[in-house]
Amino acid sequence: MAMHCEKKFYEIYSRDAEGLAFSPYRICPIGAHSDHNLGKITGLAIDKGIHIAFSCKKNGVIEMTSLQFPKRAQWHIREIPPRTGDWADYLRGATWALAKEHALTMGMCGVIEGSLPIGGLSSSAAVILAFLDALAKINGIRLTMSELIAIAFDAEKNYVGVNVGTLDQSCEVLSRKDHLLYLDCRDNRYELIPTHPDMKAYQIAIFFSGLEHSLAGSKYNMRVDELRAGVYALQAFSGAEYGKFSEANARDVSFSVYQAYKDRLPKQWQLRCEHWYTEYQRVEAGAEAWRRGDLEAYGRLSFESGWSSIHNWESGAPEQIKLYEIMRETDGIYGGRFSGAGFKGCCMALIDPDRAETVAETVEKKYLDAFPEMKGRYSFHICRSADGLGVTL
Repeated sequence: MAMHCEKKFYEIYSRDAEGLAFSPYRICPIGAHSDHNLGKITGLAIDKGIHIAFSCKKNGVIEMTSLQFPKRAQWHIREIPPRTGDWADYLRGATWALAKEHALTMGMCGVIEGSLPIGGLSSSAAVILAFLDALAKINGIRLTMSELIAIAFDAEKNYVGVNVGTLDQSCEVLSRKDHLLYLDCRDNRYELIPTHPDMKAYQIAIFFSGLEHSLAGSKYNMRVDELRAGVYALQAFSGAEYGKFSEANARDVSFSVYQAYKDRLPKQWQLRCEHWYTEYQRVEAGAEAWRRGDLEAYGRLSFESGWSSIHNWESGAPEQIKLYEIMRETDGIYGGRFSGAGFKGCCMALIDPDRAETVAETVEKKYLDAFPEMKGRYSFHICRSADGLGVTL
């Protein structure tokens, strides 16, 4: 079946695209707000994502169109402009990061299509990864999975300016269908835990609140700084050696040190640390629950992760918080939380496939009763786990 981006490509260029790149979106049921301080995460790639229909441009020009955003973007592989604040920054950043590691000789024209609304499924990392895959192929570059993750991370952190960790890129590259990715962000070691044969059946439900926000322009970076400030102070209180502020990581300060000195921290810093340390424990418990096929226990931990994101990390707009609260009281939902950093408009849940219809109806009715202005903007989607980009390279 032809994608919309392939049809649009033909409309613009009067010829078929030479290739189609795809990167899946991801969910992270347990492990949020942890990767940037070298924590652990659990995640799954899903069968929805970013497609790019593309062809080579021998003059070195990159020309990209998005089905989601207006205005075509254009730049040259050797003259990458500074960040402009529009949707194409992620692609410029990817070009910049790839060019640092590999010689680029060919440009590209392409059309980008996202298969779900923007907001909370790490669409930014998926856009970067799909674009990198296409641009590398056109230039005859073979990227390993670890290179893909590192270059995509460099693009988003050091060009776009979002203080991300490697959670998003890792989930979208390393995941395997019907496996849970269990990743240690300190050394990038990971395990793919297969779905236990006795585990109850599940589907992944995505609830879009109708909100769309920019991550870089949100409080995301400030929350990361607050956590780091707390960690920096804990190192000082405990007499530990410490270096640059930007190099302070919660992973380097033990839970017992945090417990001993947490009452000396300003309230906001204490809350950010409380989230990080308890989320670390939830991830370890969640991986073991998945290993033994206990979906209920894994789901409960995901709900707890959501609670901590609201109360300790202090993320989430009122619409998202309401969606989360509705999910918690809806039969047929094993667990769930905000998807993404909690500054965008999406929640994810693991649900009983036999009750999907009832879940969809119940959540929509209760949510639109609370926020009637979101009618027409709210949406519900069913997804399944999928292979990451690295598996299909």
